[in-house]
Amino acid sequence: MERDRWHLVAVGGAIPMLALLVLPVVALVMGASVETLVAGMKNPLFRAALLVSGKTTMVSLGLIVGLGTPLAWWLASLDGRRGRFLELLVELPVVLPPAVVGIGLLEAFGRRGLLGPGLESLGLQIPFTMSAVVLAQTVVAAPFYIQSAIAAFRRVDRELLLVARTLGATRRQALFRVAIPLALPGLIGGAVLSWARAVGEFGATLLFAGNLPGTTQTVPLAIYMALETDVRVALALSLCLAGVALVALLGVRVLPALLRPQGGRQ
Repeated sequence: MERDRWHLVAVGGAIPMLALLVLPVVALVMGASVETLVAGMKNPLFRAALLVSGKTTMVSLGLIVGLGTPLAWWLASLDGRRGRFLELLVELPVVLPPAVVGIGLLEAFGRRGLLGPGLESLGLQIPFTMSAVVLAQTVVAAPFYIQSAIAAFRRVDRELLLVARTLGATRRQALFRVAIPLALPGLIGGAVLSWARAVGEFGATLLFAGNLPGTTQTVPLAIYMALETDVRVALALSLCLAGVALVALLGVRVLPALLRPQGGRQ
């Protein structure tokens, strides 16, 4: 009897929270008619923002996977305080406000920043360019992939790696032929989450790359601008991002399960 009473109390508290989480998405879908969506999609701002986001997120995802995978493999092999400290540094961009990340990038790559004079001597300018968008997305999204990759690599049976080494495989061959295939479900899940975070990046991009249509204006920045000029574009772009989020969530849930070996450790 007592257990049933507490169950009812828990359900009574859970329903309002569930409704609060779902309500914005429901309102977004119900608030956009077909005519509104078509009109928004015909606006040049819509197509330009999608193109910029598509280009930059693909490049940033390539950087995250290409550079983040060896970092995750190294961190997964570390124990003790050093490993925990380095993982803390990797996770830091997740808890930092995006505006702080944007200011930090300006201080690092701006004309008067740490690397600014050296870049300027090479004729390179990063802030307020598409490269700045890629850097901002990479910094804020990389921790999601790296943490997932660390967890996936730690689930790999180390004895299998030792067997590969005894059979003549080098460390690199053991990584690419044994560790990565076994950790692939976790790597793909982390990559999908990382890409979704890059698509939705706003604050750091705005401060570091600006809001230049056709150059640095990603979908979230276009939504921000469209709210002042054409709400139909904002609604159309918002539904696109909601669709991306749904696809990413399904990818994280479904793809790793499909790739996971039957009867394996993962």
